[in-house]
Amino acid sequence: MTITALVLAGSRRGEDDPVARFRGVTDKALAPVAGVPMLERVVNSLAMTPRIGRIVVSGTDQAAMMALPALAELMAAGRLTVMASTPSPAMSTAAAFDAYGSPLLVTTADHALLTVGMVEHMLDATPVWADASAGLASSAVIKAAFPHSKRTYLRFADGAWSGCNLFFLRSAAARSVVVYWQRLEAERKHPLRMLRLISPWLLIKQRLGMLTLRAALEGIGRKTATRLAAVEMPMAEAAVDVDKVEDLHLAEKLLNLHA
Repeated sequence: MTITALVLAGSRRGEDDPVARFRGVTDKALAPVAGVPMLERVVNSLAMTPRIGRIVVSGTDQAAMMALPALAELMAAGRLTVMASTPSPAMSTAAAFDAYGSPLLVTTADHALLTVGMVEHMLDATPVWADASAGLASSAVIKAAFPHSKRTYLRFADGAWSGCNLFFLRSAAARSVVVYWQRLEAERKHPLRMLRLISPWLLIKQRLGMLTLRAALEGIGRKTATRLAAVEMPMAEAAVDVDKVEDLHLAEKLLNLHA
């Protein structure tokens, strides 16, 4: 099965990104990490993954992206396509899903530590029954590797997890998950509306420490008429995205250790 990969490389309008500012670039996706633009690192890992065929980059500065030799080479070979980014990640994902269908692997340009092994694990560990899956790393795995790193965790009765910016939209039914994501994104400035979309009961159970990860996925699955799965990523690096300057320093330290 050949899989299309989407790299979300856009920036929200009006945002002043700290990593872009620190590196002196106009677009965070182009910020160098250990000397290589992070977008190039992500695309290279996808290109080296045997099951990944077409790679689609959704970004704002298309001319600057195509000036990167590695990306230009892949485009000339017919493996890379660039799409104009939309105002939000969910809208960009919807546009790519409508254009290329499933299966679609989705990641982000700031996933500078992405490896072939991570991509392969995400694909292999997604259950055959799942319409869509999300990669998550447990707090235990992350804290063992990076005890001083500050991460945002989703807390459930059966553990705490950090997102890994890896999503696998495995079947055509996953389109409804993308639509649901768009609805949530559209209401992000209206907490009460978001509450109604997510389910007040699920949030109450989560606040009381009674909600398991499986129950949360089943709840969203009922709303989207899909079967959803979480893929546990055994490598802590999968949860490192370069959102802050501290993340940039951590990513460079890890890359230099393995150079």
